[in-house]
Amino acid sequence: MYVRFPLSLRNVEDLLHERGIDISHESVRFWRQRLGPIFAAEIRKKRAERLRSGPQWRWHLDESVPRGSCT
Repeated sequence: MYVRFPLSLRNVEDLLHERGIDISHESVRFWRQRLGPIFAAEIRKKRAERLRSGPQWRWHLDESVPRGSCT
């Protein structure tokens, strides 16, 4: 949650406590430091795959109207 949303470590601690998980904000910080780079690498990899596999969008102008001729 800390990585996905703009939350503080204490906010994450409170959210987990509401769900019945007793954990300190220091534990959240530890796991963020340990797993954050792994999550970031996966997100970058999936984003790159999606960009490569998706259609390449291009646009062009079909018609043009000279300035001042619109009435």
